[in-house]
Amino acid sequence: MNTQAQRLKKRHQISAAFKLFCLSVTCLAVAILGILILEVTLLGLPWLNFDFLTRFPSRFPEKAGILAGLAGTLWLVTLTAAIAIPIGVLAAVYLEEYAKPGRVSTFITINIANLAGVPSIVYGIIGLAIFVRFFGLDRSVLAGAMTMSLLILPVIIIASREAIKAVPSSLRQVAFALGATRWQVTRDHVLPQAMPGILTGVILALSRAIGETAPLIMIGALTYIAFVPEGPMDEFTALPIQIYNWTSRPQEAFHELASAGIIVLLLVLLIMNATAVWIRYRGSKNKFK
Repeated sequence: MNTQAQRLKKRHQISAAFKLFCLSVTCLAVAILGILILEVTLLGLPWLNFDFLTRFPSRFPEKAGILAGLAGTLWLVTLTAAIAIPIGVLAAVYLEEYAKPGRVSTFITINIANLAGVPSIVYGIIGLAIFVRFFGLDRSVLAGAMTMSLLILPVIIIASREAIKAVPSSLRQVAFALGATRWQVTRDHVLPQAMPGILTGVILALSRAIGETAPLIMIGALTYIAFVPEGPMDEFTALPIQIYNWTSRPQEAFHELASAGIIVLLLVLLIMNATAVWIRYRGSKNKFK
């Protein structure tokens, strides 16, 4: 008994030590993140004003702005959403509601999960080879949006499948018993119930697309433009590219401008993530009414 009690005590001590280690690592990571955000805020906040949001980039820091990158990011996100959301959601609906279990379905599922973990630079190389060169889209907003769509499609499919899978099977069985077809069940019952989870996954996927730089660099997005894209075939830049351009400059003022750009990018990401949380909360609240 004494031996068992000693072993149990030792296991509790190891568990407590591991818990303390995990807490310390978490606190260290949060502290480093807080220091970085504080430094960026102190550097960039004096430059953050209305003129900064409405001016184009310039060789002179006091005249530089982020309008081109902000407009390019809005174009990029809009087109990416228009391409990726329908394809991703429909693929999830097919795999979860229509595809028969078997080797083919398992093979597709495994590959989608693997694609979600592929580094973003790989998607940039694919976009350069297929969209920019093969299809001749050059360095257009459309080429960037299609590349970003490839990047976030696996995430949207996985999130949508999980949301659809969470819908109780009894809801489907009741609808089938009343004579509804599979499409009617999916359209009128499954998708409305799964929509909060689907929208949450979509917004988080688009948030990832907004912050990516490597794929845009690979497809040749411009680091300096002094115009706003007027169509999907126009050349463009984006907020991460503009920030990257400023950080590569030797002048300290451009580094402060990059900090101001990071603040704008963080605000956009926080708004999108807050929207995802709100949608999830409202959807969960409505389910239990």
